[in-house]
Amino acid sequence: MQPAVRKRQSDAPRSSTNPSQPGSKPKGSSMKRPQFHFDLWFYLTVQNWVLDFGRPIVMIILPLEWFPLNKPSAGDYFHMAYNVITPFLLLKLIERSPRALPRSAVYLSIITFVMGASIHLVGDSINHRLLLSGYQLHLSVRENPIFKDLKPATLIDSFELLYFYDEQLGHLMWYIPFFIILFLYFTGCFTHLKEEKTMPLSGWLLLGPSALYYWYLVTEGQIFQLFLLTFLAMVATVIHQRHKGSVPDANGLFLFASFSVTMCLVAVWVAWLWSDPVLRKKYPGHLYVPEPWSYYTLHVKDSH
Repeated sequence: MQPAVRKRQSDAPRSSTNPSQPGSKPKGSSMKRPQFHFDLWFYLTVQNWVLDFGRPIVMIILPLEWFPLNKPSAGDYFHMAYNVITPFLLLKLIERSPRALPRSAVYLSIITFVMGASIHLVGDSINHRLLLSGYQLHLSVRENPIFKDLKPATLIDSFELLYFYDEQLGHLMWYIPFFIILFLYFTGCFTHLKEEKTMPLSGWLLLGPSALYYWYLVTEGQIFQLFLLTFLAMVATVIHQRHKGSVPDANGLFLFASFSVTMCLVAVWVAWLWSDPVLRKKYPGHLYVPEPWSYYTLHVKDSH
């Protein structure tokens, strides 16, 4: 009997400090606060500006002799790098999500993103060579002077098909999964911690460049409807989570603030060019959002 009693007494202290017991809490433990992913947001912002926005600029700056018309241009190589780096950074962003996200949706979105961006790579490469031959972006394919005397006339149909792949199908397969991934990530960026209601200084410094790039993406990509739906879904998510007592963490605030500023920039851009007759003709309909490069070829290029 004595050995049994001693065994029960020796087990008592261990069981009282066992962290697996209900209601017990290990000494010094605390709820882990999500960190602001400055590195990923910084890499995404820089590569978006350099590889996407800078792509047509580098094709204009570098001498044409370096890149013959029957070979890939510098902008094409920028696009190839973008098609590899961007999905990699998006996957790293998803990995850091505080909440587990549906893997199938993420994988399908990444695959579709790469396919759409690759379609756009080919169409945009040929489109750049057409620009060097006198193609005017502010005009439709059939209205462009370089196609007026094209023989046989059915070749114009081929160029309209190219425009469809470049500006419509390629953009949709590129941007729809892009915004789906960002929205899925945003749904996991909510917390009950009051300390996470504000962004760090690094987030405020990245806010301007990030929002300005999204403005370029929305206007040049002609995806305002998609962006508007994503933004409204984010607003609805914030309202729903607030009813549950949750608020966006620093990463969620950064993404939501970037989209909010982008919406304001698009509104200013549309208001500024609201009465432009030429751009109005190319972009008919109720949602009038002209492309920056169309504005460039119409009002800036010929003035120099």
